[in-house]
Amino acid sequence: MKWAVPAVLAFLTAMPAWAHEVRPGYLDVEEIRVDEDLARYAVTWKMPISNEVKLALRPVLPDGCSRQGNSQLSRTGAAVIERWAETCVEPINGRELRIEGLETTITSVFVRAAFIDGTVTSAIARPDTPAVTVGKGAPPAVPRYFLLGVEHILSGWDHLLFVTGLIVLVSGVWRLIKALTAFTIAHSITLGVAALGVAGLPSAPVEAVVALSIVAIGVEIVRHARGHGGLTSQWPWAVAFGFGLLHGFGFAGALSEIGLPQDARIPALLLFNVGVEAGQLMVVAALLLPVIWMRKCEVPLGPQLTTAAGYLIGTAGAFWLIQRVAAAWVAASAA
Repeated sequence: MKWAVPAVLAFLTAMPAWAHEVRPGYLDVEEIRVDEDLARYAVTWKMPISNEVKLALRPVLPDGCSRQGNSQLSRTGAAVIERWAETCVEPINGRELRIEGLETTITSVFVRAAFIDGTVTSAIARPDTPAVTVGKGAPPAVPRYFLLGVEHILSGWDHLLFVTGLIVLVSGVWRLIKALTAFTIAHSITLGVAALGVAGLPSAPVEAVVALSIVAIGVEIVRHARGHGGLTSQWPWAVAFGFGLLHGFGFAGALSEIGLPQDARIPALLLFNVGVEAGQLMVVAALLLPVIWMRKCEVPLGPQLTTAAGYLIGTAGAFWLIQRVAAAWVAASAA
């Protein structure tokens, strides 16, 4: 277990600026009236912000639609919310909506459409598919939360790097399973309470402490490789549980930008969390299989590679920590 898979480590540390800054956008289109000549819609558009910079994205409804009056702007967390009314010469049911500018980003947009007849459908617009069909033929909204959970964890490089650190540091399969289970339980708890509005923490300090947790586990790996024991190596499940509580608040930050459907909040939350766990298991399996193979083949392992892995993990965490503290400072100064 002293061997981090070099290719995965290099991949995770090569993109330190992404971390949990890859926030999904959210577009909600609600049909409020259909006349003989016009269909009317209330549009809510949550534009994600990365490092205090608003992404250059714009939702475009089908041909024949136009805005009516002025839009209303507000801000919540890491998103700017814009609301406006739109009229279309024919209903948008079964037609395409497009997110202009999405193809130049690495984020996705959750699109929800609700119609007068009670139908609620959803789609996920991605950089390679910025146009999506809503209404007729589109799947219901709730199951899409599973895919959002998978996408979020696979783009959450800080979370994945923390899990990688546990695999590098914790010796013994059962000790590792206990640590990963404790981490999963912890972030599931805080994700649930934050997403349901029971409790929450400001996103900026949470993201900074998440980065600090990666620095801490990097230091522990280096110390352990040099023969010095630490709290994480002795009590990995306790440390994983404590930091997992903070990572859960980080997951909730992304989910809060989308919101939960009022008529199915618990199922949507459960599906999002299951998606997160499914993505995490994929990464853990990808890391563990080569390690198990090397153990069976009795490949000689040494502390040098473990030390290098600790430095890589700690350096990435330090970068994120500085980046997030600086962004929070700039935001506080601007306010």
